[in-house]
Amino acid sequence: MRLEQLQAFLAIAETGSFQKAAGKCGVTQSTISRQIQSLEADLGVELFHRTNHAKLTLGGERLLPRARKICQEWDTATQELADLVAGKQPELCVAAIHSLCGSYLPPVLQKFCRDYPDVQLRVTSLGSDRALKVLKDGLVDLAIVMNNRFLITGREMVVQMLYDEPIEVLTAANHPLAQYERVPWPELVRYPQVVFKDGYGMQRLVQDKFERLEATLQAALEVNTLDAFRGVVRQGELIALLPTSALVEARLDPTLAVRPLANSGVGSENSGLTRRVVMVTTQDRLQIPPIKHFWQLVQENIPPLMEQQRSAS
Repeated sequence: MRLEQLQAFLAIAETGSFQKAAGKCGVTQSTISRQIQSLEADLGVELFHRTNHAKLTLGGERLLPRARKICQEWDTATQELADLVAGKQPELCVAAIHSLCGSYLPPVLQKFCRDYPDVQLRVTSLGSDRALKVLKDGLVDLAIVMNNRFLITGREMVVQMLYDEPIEVLTAANHPLAQYERVPWPELVRYPQVVFKDGYGMQRLVQDKFERLEATLQAALEVNTLDAFRGVVRQGELIALLPTSALVEARLDPTLAVRPLANSGVGSENSGLTRRVVMVTTQDRLQIPPIKHFWQLVQENIPPLMEQQRSAS
Protein backbone atom coordinates (compact mmCIF):
# COMPACT_ATOMS: atom_id res chain seq x y z
CA MET A 1 0.00 0.00 0.00
CA ARG A 2 1.31 3.41 -1.01
CA LEU A 3 0.29 6.88 0.07
CA GLU A 4 -0.69 7.94 -3.45
CA GLN A 5 -3.14 5.02 -3.57
CA LEU A 6 -4.91 6.29 -0.45
CA GLN A 7 -4.89 9.82 -1.85
CA ALA A 8 -6.49 8.55 -5.06
CA PHE A 9 -9.08 6.63 -3.03
CA LEU A 10 -9.98 9.80 -1.06
CA ALA A 11 -10.19 11.89 -4.23
CA ILE A 12 -12.68 9.45 -5.80
CA ALA A 13 -14.72 9.23 -2.58
CA GLU A 14 -14.93 13.03 -2.38
CA THR A 15 -15.69 13.71 -6.07
CA GLY A 16 -17.73 10.57 -6.85
CA SER A 17 -15.87 10.20 -10.13
CA PHE A 18 -12.67 8.56 -11.37
CA GLN A 19 -12.33 11.28 -14.01
CA LYS A 20 -12.74 14.17 -11.56
CA ALA A 21 -10.39 12.49 -9.09
CA ALA A 22 -7.73 12.23 -11.80
CA GLY A 23 -7.99 15.97 -12.42
CA LYS A 24 -7.78 16.70 -8.71
CA CYS A 25 -4.68 14.54 -8.32
CA GLY A 26 -3.05 15.82 -11.51
CA VAL A 27 -2.77 12.40 -13.15
CA THR A 28 -4.56 10.52 -15.95
CA GLN A 29 -7.75 8.56 -15.36
CA SER A 30 -5.96 5.34 -16.25
CA THR A 31 -3.38 6.04 -13.54
CA ILE A 32 -6.14 6.55 -10.96
CA SER A 33 -7.78 3.30 -12.08
CA ARG A 34 -4.51 1.34 -11.75
CA GLN A 35 -3.87 2.80 -8.28
CA ILE A 36 -7.32 1.74 -7.04
CA GLN A 37 -7.03 -1.70 -8.62
CA SER A 38 -3.66 -2.20 -6.92
CA LEU A 39 -5.06 -0.98 -3.58
CA GLU A 40 -8.03 -3.33 -3.86
CA ALA A 41 -5.69 -6.20 -4.66
CA ASP A 42 -3.58 -5.43 -1.59
CA LEU A 43 -6.65 -5.24 0.66
CA GLY A 44 -8.51 -8.14 -0.91
CA VAL A 45 -11.77 -6.19 -1.18
CA GLU A 46 -13.48 -3.93 -3.72
CA LEU A 47 -13.73 -0.30 -2.64
CA PHE A 48 -16.15 1.15 -5.24
CA HIS A 49 -19.22 0.02 -7.15
CA ARG A 50 -18.33 0.55 -10.81
CA THR A 51 -21.39 2.56 -11.90
CA ASN A 52 -21.93 5.99 -13.43
CA HIS A 53 -21.30 7.35 -9.94
CA ALA A 54 -18.35 5.84 -8.05
CA LYS A 55 -20.10 4.75 -4.89
CA LEU A 56 -18.27 3.28 -1.92
CA THR A 57 -18.72 -0.38 -1.10
CA LEU A 58 -18.98 -1.55 2.49
CA GLY A 59 -15.22 -2.10 2.47
CA GLY A 60 -14.69 1.41 1.08
CA GLU A 61 -16.85 2.93 3.80
CA ARG A 62 -14.81 1.16 6.47
CA LEU A 63 -11.53 2.35 4.91
CA LEU A 64 -12.62 5.98 4.39
CA PRO A 65 -12.13 7.40 7.93
CA ARG A 66 -8.85 5.52 8.34
CA ALA A 67 -7.55 6.74 5.00
CA ARG A 68 -8.48 10.32 5.92
CA LYS A 69 -6.61 10.05 9.20
CA ILE A 70 -3.49 8.59 7.57
CA CYS A 71 -3.41 11.29 4.89
CA GLN A 72 -4.06 14.05 7.42
CA GLU A 73 -1.19 12.78 9.58
CA TRP A 74 1.06 12.73 6.52
CA ASP A 75 0.08 16.29 5.59
CA THR A 76 0.77 17.43 9.16
CA ALA A 77 4.14 15.69 9.22
CA THR A 78 5.28 17.14 5.90
CA GLN A 79 4.18 20.64 6.94
CA GLU A 80 6.03 20.37 10.24
CA LEU A 81 9.20 19.26 8.47
CA ALA A 82 8.86 22.05 5.91
CA ASP A 83 8.47 24.55 8.76
CA LEU A 84 11.52 23.09 10.49
CA VAL A 85 13.69 23.46 7.39
CA ALA A 86 12.35 26.99 6.91
CA GLY A 87 13.28 27.95 10.45
CA LYS A 88 9.72 28.01 11.80
CA GLN A 89 10.37 25.70 14.75
CA PRO A 90 8.34 26.63 17.86
CA GLU A 91 11.30 26.60 20.29
CA LEU A 92 15.05 26.29 20.63
CA CYS A 93 16.43 24.60 23.75
CA VAL A 94 19.92 25.28 25.08
CA ALA A 95 21.76 23.73 28.02
CA ALA A 96 24.71 25.72 29.35
CA ILE A 97 27.03 25.68 32.33
CA HIS A 98 26.10 28.06 35.14
CA SER A 99 28.97 30.51 34.67
CA LEU A 100 27.99 31.32 31.07
CA CYS A 101 24.32 31.78 31.92
CA GLY A 102 25.24 34.50 34.39
CA SER A 103 27.95 36.25 32.40
CA TYR A 104 28.67 35.84 28.70
CA LEU A 105 25.44 34.33 27.38
CA PRO A 106 22.76 37.02 28.12
CA PRO A 107 23.78 39.37 25.25
CA VAL A 108 23.61 36.43 22.83
CA LEU A 109 20.14 35.52 24.08
CA GLN A 110 18.91 39.07 23.52
CA LYS A 111 20.25 39.16 19.97
CA PHE A 112 18.69 35.82 19.12
CA CYS A 113 15.29 36.88 20.48
CA ARG A 114 15.39 39.99 18.30
CA ASP A 115 16.36 37.98 15.20
CA TYR A 116 13.85 35.15 15.80
CA PRO A 117 10.95 36.65 17.77
CA ASP A 118 8.64 33.73 16.91
CA VAL A 119 10.99 31.07 18.34
CA GLN A 120 10.63 30.40 22.06
CA LEU A 121 14.15 30.27 23.49
CA ARG A 122 14.56 27.95 26.49
CA VAL A 123 17.85 27.98 28.41
CA THR A 124 18.67 25.59 31.25
CA SER A 125 21.70 25.84 33.56
CA LEU A 126 23.25 22.39 33.99
CA GLY A 127 26.55 20.76 34.79
CA SER A 128 28.55 19.69 31.76
CA ASP A 129 27.84 15.96 32.08
CA ARG A 130 24.11 16.47 32.44
CA ALA A 131 24.00 19.02 29.60
CA LEU A 132 25.66 16.57 27.21
CA LYS A 133 23.33 13.79 28.35
CA VAL A 134 20.18 15.77 27.55
CA LEU A 135 21.70 16.79 24.20
CA LYS A 136 22.31 13.15 23.28
CA ASP A 137 18.78 12.28 24.44
CA GLY A 138 17.35 14.93 22.11
CA LEU A 139 15.94 17.09 24.91
CA VAL A 140 17.98 20.15 23.92
CA ASP A 141 19.31 21.41 20.60
CA LEU A 142 22.68 22.72 21.72
CA ALA A 143 24.97 22.56 24.76
CA ILE A 144 27.73 24.88 25.97
CA VAL A 145 29.92 22.94 28.36
CA MET A 146 33.34 22.32 29.76
CA ASN A 147 35.31 20.20 27.33
CA ASN A 148 35.23 16.46 27.95
CA ARG A 149 36.56 14.48 25.00
CA PHE A 150 35.06 11.26 26.37
CA LEU A 151 31.50 12.66 26.25
CA ILE A 152 31.55 14.45 22.89
CA THR A 153 32.71 11.62 20.66
CA GLY A 154 30.54 10.37 17.83
CA ARG A 155 30.42 11.12 14.13
CA GLU A 156 27.16 13.04 14.50
CA MET A 157 28.64 15.49 17.02
CA VAL A 158 29.84 18.97 16.02
CA VAL A 159 32.18 20.62 18.55
CA GLN A 160 33.31 24.25 18.48
CA MET A 161 36.02 25.40 20.87
CA LEU A 162 35.03 28.77 22.38
CA TYR A 163 37.76 29.74 24.82
CA ASP A 164 40.20 28.69 27.50
CA GLU A 165 40.01 30.45 30.84
CA PRO A 166 42.05 30.38 34.04
CA ILE A 167 40.85 28.89 37.30
CA GLU A 168 41.19 31.31 40.21
CA VAL A 169 40.84 31.24 43.98
CA LEU A 170 37.76 32.67 45.69
CA THR A 171 38.16 33.52 49.38
CA ALA A 172 36.66 35.81 51.97
CA ALA A 173 38.28 39.24 51.97
CA ASN A 174 39.91 38.54 55.34
CA HIS A 175 41.08 35.00 54.54
CA PRO A 176 44.84 34.33 54.91
CA LEU A 177 45.12 33.46 51.18
CA ALA A 178 43.80 36.90 50.22
CA GLN A 179 47.15 38.41 51.15
CA TYR A 180 48.85 36.75 48.18
CA GLU A 181 49.08 38.39 44.76
CA ARG A 182 49.17 34.86 43.34
CA VAL A 183 48.18 31.99 45.60
CA PRO A 184 50.90 29.32 45.96
CA TRP A 185 49.68 25.74 45.64
CA PRO A 186 51.45 24.57 48.83
CA GLU A 187 49.41 27.16 50.74
CA LEU A 188 46.14 26.52 48.93
CA VAL A 189 46.07 22.75 49.60
CA ARG A 190 46.08 23.41 53.35
CA TYR A 191 42.54 24.81 53.36
CA PRO A 192 39.14 23.06 53.08
CA GLN A 193 37.14 23.83 49.96
CA VAL A 194 33.66 24.26 48.61
CA VAL A 195 33.41 22.13 45.45
CA PHE A 196 30.93 21.30 42.73
CA LYS A 197 28.89 18.11 42.98
CA ASP A 198 29.72 14.97 41.00
CA GLY A 199 28.77 15.34 37.35
CA TYR A 200 30.36 18.76 37.01
CA GLY A 201 33.51 19.12 34.93
CA MET A 202 35.05 21.51 37.45
CA GLN A 203 34.85 18.87 40.17
CA ARG A 204 36.92 16.45 38.07
CA LEU A 205 39.35 19.16 36.96
CA VAL A 206 40.17 20.19 40.54
CA GLN A 207 40.37 16.59 41.78
CA ASP A 208 42.74 15.62 38.95
CA LYS A 209 44.95 18.61 39.72
CA PHE A 210 45.26 17.66 43.38
CA GLU A 211 46.12 14.08 42.42
CA ARG A 212 48.92 15.31 40.17
CA LEU A 213 50.18 17.40 43.06
CA GLU A 214 49.95 14.30 45.28
CA ALA A 215 47.84 16.38 47.65
CA THR A 216 44.52 15.66 49.38
CA LEU A 217 41.53 17.74 48.36
CA GLN A 218 39.67 18.69 51.53
CA ALA A 219 36.16 18.84 50.06
CA ALA A 220 34.17 20.16 53.01
CA LEU A 221 30.98 21.03 51.15
CA GLU A 222 29.36 20.37 47.75
CA VAL A 223 27.11 22.95 46.07
CA ASN A 224 25.95 23.56 42.50
CA THR A 225 25.14 27.28 42.18
CA LEU A 226 27.42 30.30 42.04
CA ASP A 227 25.30 32.10 44.64
CA ALA A 228 25.94 29.22 47.03
CA PHE A 229 29.69 29.36 46.41
CA ARG A 230 29.80 33.08 47.19
CA GLY A 231 27.56 32.74 50.21
CA VAL A 232 29.57 29.95 51.80
CA VAL A 233 33.00 31.43 51.06
CA ARG A 234 31.87 34.79 52.43
CA GLN A 235 31.64 33.17 55.89
CA GLY A 236 35.42 33.19 56.02
CA GLU A 237 36.65 29.60 56.46
CA LEU A 238 36.22 27.76 53.16
CA ILE A 239 37.75 28.62 49.79
CA ALA A 240 36.78 27.66 46.23
CA LEU A 241 38.50 27.15 42.88
CA LEU A 242 36.33 28.63 40.13
CA PRO A 243 36.77 29.72 36.49
CA THR A 244 37.06 33.40 35.61
CA SER A 245 33.60 33.53 34.05
CA ALA A 246 32.07 32.37 37.36
CA LEU A 247 33.72 35.19 39.31
CA VAL A 248 32.26 38.27 37.61
CA GLU A 249 29.98 39.18 40.54
CA ALA A 250 32.52 38.10 43.17
CA ARG A 251 35.02 40.71 41.90
CA LEU A 252 32.49 43.43 42.72
CA ASP A 253 31.83 42.15 46.25
CA PRO A 254 34.02 43.85 48.92
CA THR A 255 33.50 40.89 51.28
CA LEU A 256 35.18 38.52 48.82
CA ALA A 257 38.62 38.28 47.23
CA VAL A 258 39.61 36.71 43.89
CA ARG A 259 43.24 35.74 43.36
CA PRO A 260 45.03 34.00 40.48
CA LEU A 261 46.96 30.81 41.08
CA ALA A 262 50.74 30.67 41.08
CA ASN A 263 52.53 28.20 38.83
CA SER A 264 52.25 24.69 40.21
CA GLY A 265 55.62 23.51 38.96
CA VAL A 266 54.15 20.13 38.01
CA GLY A 267 55.45 18.69 34.76
CA SER A 268 55.60 21.16 31.88
CA GLU A 269 52.71 23.29 33.13
CA ASN A 270 53.55 26.97 33.23
CA SER A 271 50.19 28.19 34.40
CA GLY A 272 48.10 27.44 37.44
CA LEU A 273 45.02 25.73 36.05
CA THR A 274 42.70 26.32 33.09
CA ARG A 275 39.54 24.89 31.59
CA ARG A 276 38.26 24.82 28.01
CA VAL A 277 34.67 25.70 27.13
CA VAL A 278 33.10 24.24 23.98
CA MET A 279 29.80 24.39 22.16
CA VAL A 280 28.26 21.10 21.00
CA THR A 281 25.36 20.08 18.77
CA THR A 282 24.68 17.45 16.11
CA GLN A 283 25.16 17.63 12.34
CA ASP A 284 21.44 17.44 11.59
CA ARG A 285 20.51 20.22 14.04
CA LEU A 286 23.11 22.55 12.60
CA GLN A 287 21.18 22.51 9.31
CA ILE A 288 18.14 24.15 10.97
CA PRO A 289 18.21 27.97 10.51
CA PRO A 290 17.47 29.09 14.12
CA ILE A 291 19.98 26.63 15.59
CA LYS A 292 22.60 27.59 13.03
CA HIS A 293 21.99 31.28 13.77
CA PHE A 294 22.33 30.78 17.53
CA TRP A 295 25.55 28.83 16.91
CA GLN A 296 26.94 31.72 14.85
CA LEU A 297 25.91 34.31 17.45
CA VAL A 298 27.81 32.43 20.16
CA GLN A 299 30.88 32.16 17.95
CA GLU A 300 30.79 35.87 17.10
CA ASN A 301 30.10 37.25 20.58
CA ILE A 302 31.40 35.09 23.39
CA PRO A 303 35.16 35.13 22.62
CA PRO A 304 35.20 39.00 22.39
CA LEU A 305 33.33 39.22 25.69
CA MET A 306 35.86 36.86 27.19
CA GLU A 307 38.71 39.13 26.12
CA GLN A 308 36.94 42.17 27.53
CA GLN A 309 36.51 40.38 30.86
CA ARG A 310 40.17 39.44 30.97
CA SER A 311 41.15 43.05 30.26
CA ALA A 312 38.80 44.34 32.94
CA SER A 313 40.26 41.98 35.52
